[in-house]
Amino acid sequence: MSECIFCKIAAGEMGTEFLYEDDQVVAFRDLNPVAPVHILVIPKRHIPSANDLTEDDNDLIGHIFGVIRNLAQKENLDQGFRIVNNSGREGGQTVQHLHFHLLGGRQLHWPPG
Repeated sequence: MSECIFCKIAAGEMGTEFLYEDDQVVAFRDLNPVAPVHILVIPKRHIPSANDLTEDDNDLIGHIFGVIRNLAQKENLDQGFRIVNNSGREGGQTVQHLHFHLLGGRQLHWPPG
């Protein structure tokens, strides 16, 4: 998906500094953070949204959550953090590439809005 900004980031075409990278995922700081810690974790493979996941992606999703846990530890989020995935227009998804937000570093409120 040559027009997908997250595909370009994952491919290293945007000069984005990765906090984490392996053969399946990359993680980087959000350009418009809504919390002191706001990291995006995305698969390198283009998956449009959570609605497009299949059972074949179960290991990938487990891996992503492990990466998020490790990033939260590195960011000293021992008091708590939030993992957010928006899916679809009404769910607030603005980039059509599966991604997870790791948010923390302040008291987060519920409901989120």
